[in-house]
This record gives sequence, structure tokens and C-alpha cells, in this order.
Amino acid sequence: MDSPAFSWPRIAVLGAGAVGCYFGGMLARSGAPVTLVGRPEHVDAIHRDGLFLDSIHFQERVDVTASTDTAAVRDAAIVLFCVKTLNTEDAARSLAPHLAAGSIVVSLQNGVDNVERIRAASGIVAIPCVVYVAAAMSGPGRIKHSGRGDLVLGPLPQNDAAQSVADCFTRAGVPCRISENIDGDLWAKLVWNCAGNAITALGRASYGQIARSESALQVFLAAASETMAVARASGINLPPVDLANANVKLARDLGNATSSTAQDIQRGKRTEIDSLNGYVVRRGAELGVPTPVNSTLTALIRLLEESSS
Repeated sequence: MDSPAFSWPRIAVLGAGAVGCYFGGMLARSGAPVTLVGRPEHVDAIHRDGLFLDSIHFQERVDVTASTDTAAVRDAAIVLFCVKTLNTEDAARSLAPHLAAGSIVVSLQNGVDNVERIRAASGIVAIPCVVYVAAAMSGPGRIKHSGRGDLVLGPLPQNDAAQSVADCFTRAGVPCRISENIDGDLWAKLVWNCAGNAITALGRASYGQIARSESALQVFLAAASETMAVARASGINLPPVDLANANVKLARDLGNATSSTAQDIQRGKRTEIDSLNGYVVRRGAELGVPTPVNSTLTALIRLLEESSS
């Protein structure tokens, strides 16, 4: 628990799905006043039973405020922006009228262009954040955490907002660092998403199954290679590590966990494919970089979306 000397800011989570509930739950568990804004079935369950965190480290019910109304963010000093990328603009516009002066907005989303999209839609200047967590909603108001749970924040040069956010997460036991190369870190995460998300969905497979399948691993590595080529052509300075091998190791380590794209397909929902492999295809076309594997994965996921809708 936190010491009496520390004063928690009020925190709101806009988009209380797996990512929002996990990180919001970790903050609330440590004493932060957290409000989750999400769908009625989750909000009702949280009102009734609290938020249940089934973590690899603990199993615990957490008391947290929940609402279906975006206006519930109005007194928050920090807003975690966790909506799906296809809802970025609409959510940003709905958030803007209720955002308190001086509030810090942090984009905990997949993809590399959400901060720009949030600002274009609403004028809100958000902090970019790279999220590494294997988590899923296992039922209304219930989170199943399968691996990792760490964050990388981008700095805001004009103030210490990112440090304030990092301090909160660190106090809550969430590893969090501020990057000196946030664009490179965002693209490194995109490499991971483009390599694994669509394949787990199409193959109805876990990350561990991909790592054990020679043929699936070839597709995984080809998608990663194309994404890295597009990143370099875009002038992105990728982290100085072997991303391909690091991602294969991560897939092995995550074992039975699966991707958000696979979870969306399983539930008959639209996926974030246009912000992942689809984004790489569009950017590659602009730069003259071939992306046949990412193009194929995008087309197949779109077809699967249409057939399951």
C-alpha cells in the first residue's frame, strides 16, 4: 500500500476493456481513486461485485468506480485513453467537453498514429504510450492476465506530465519508463502486433503455438520483416535489438495467451487491423516498400470480419 505522504491524483479510464481494466485495476488496487468508463455489462458487474483481477501474480477483487457516461471523467487529473483504434476520433471528440483544465491524457492503444488522430479530432494533446500486456475480459467485470504488464511513455517536452504518470504506475507496481525514442518504441510494438495478431486470429492459435509451428513462424517473421522495412523507410530509428528474434522469444514466453485481434474475431467484433497490418500496407504503398504478407493478412482478417458479423 502507498505511504500517507503520497497523494494520488484522480484517474479515469476511457474504454474499460482488457487493457483499461488491467491498468486501471492495478492503480485502484494500490489506492488510487479510479473511475472506469465502459460498456453497461461490465459497469453493472463492477457495481455489483467489484473488478476481479485474475493475475499471474494474484487473484483479487478491487473496489473501483464505474460508469457508462464519458462525463464521469470530468474531475480526473489523468485520463487513460484505452478505446479501440477504430473509435479514436469519436472517443476524443466525446472526451474533449468533459476534460478538466490541466488534465493529462495518455493513449494506451495499439498502432503508431493515435496521438495525431486524437489531436486532429479534438485538439487534445495526449501522451503516447506503448503497452505490453497479455490480458482479456474473461467475463463481465473480470480480467484474465496472462503475461507482462509494462508501459513505455513518450515525453512531453513542455512539462513533466509523463513523469507524473510514470510515478503513479511505478507506485502501483506497474513497470513504466519514459522513452527517449518513443516513435521507435511505438513501431517496435507495431512490429510485434503485425507479426502476431492476425496470425493468432486466422489460425485460432496461441502465441506459443505459433512459436512451435515452423510454417506459421515463417509468416510471423515475414510480416515482422516487412514492418521493419516500412519503419526504416519512414525514417524511424528502431531500437538497437534483434526485433525478429526478440518477438519469437516473446511469443514462446506468452505461451497460451492470444491477441486482441483473435479475441475480437472470436466475439464477432471489428478488429484493429486497419491500424496494424493495414497501416503498414498503406504506408508501404506511399513509400514504395512491398508488403505482400501484411497485405494478405489484412485481406484475410477483413474477410473473416465480414463472415462473422
